[in-house]
Amino acid sequence: MTETGVTPMNDAKPVRQASAEWVAAQLRGRIIRGELLPGARIVERTLSAELRVSRTPVREALKLLRADGLVEIAMHRGAQVTPYTAQEAEHLFDLIAVIEGLAAERLVARLDAPMLERLEAMHARMKAQYAARDATAYFDTNTSIHAFIIDGTENPHLIESHRRVMIRAQRGRFMAILDTDRWSQAMAEHDELMVALRARDAASAAEIWQRHLRHTGETLAEVLRDRQP
Repeated sequence: MTETGVTPMNDAKPVRQASAEWVAAQLRGRIIRGELLPGARIVERTLSAELRVSRTPVREALKLLRADGLVEIAMHRGAQVTPYTAQEAEHLFDLIAVIEGLAAERLVARLDAPMLERLEAMHARMKAQYAARDATAYFDTNTSIHAFIIDGTENPHLIESHRRVMIRAQRGRFMAILDTDRWSQAMAEHDELMVALRARDAASAAEIWQRHLRHTGETLAEVLRDRQP
C-alpha cells in the first residue's frame, strides 16, 4: 500500500475512463475509514497509476474534496488530507446532535408499520454485526440507519444541512466506534431509540438521539487528543 492508501495495481493494465465523482468517492471512502489520515499526501501521478485513470479526473476529484473540506491543496505541497482536531469534532457533533435529534422527533409522526419494519431489520442486522465485532459492516449499517432517520423526515432543508455537515464529520464516526467502551454504549443507545420509536414517543426519541450523537463527538474528541503529538 502506498502513501495514497490505495493498493497498487499492475501498471500494464490499460487506463480506464473514470469520472471525477468516481475518483472522489474512492478517496472519500478511504478518508472516512481512516485509511488516509489527516496530513497524508495525495500525489496525483501516483493515484492516477494506482486507480488506472488519467490525471484529469484525479485533479478534478481533488477539487471536489477540497470543496467538501476533506483535502487542502497548496502550490508547493500538493494535496493533503485536512487536519481533524478535537475542537472541530466537538463543534461538528454538537450541531449534528441537534439536527439528528430533531429528525428523530419528526420521524415519529410519520413512522408507519412498513417504515418501522425496515428499521427493525436494519437494527437486528447491526446487532449481529456488533456481536461479531465486524466494525466495517457495523459502520455501513449504522450509516444506513442514521440516513433512514434523516430521510424519513422528508424535510429537504434538514436533509441538505445534515449532508453538508456530515461530509466533514463522517470520518470521525468510524474512529469513535473503534473505542470498545463507546461501541458498547452506542449499541445500547440504538436499543433505547428503538424502544422509543416502537412506543411512538417523540420526546424520548429526540433526547436519546441527541445524547447518542453528543457521546460520539465526545469520544471522537478524546481519540483525536490522544493522537496529537
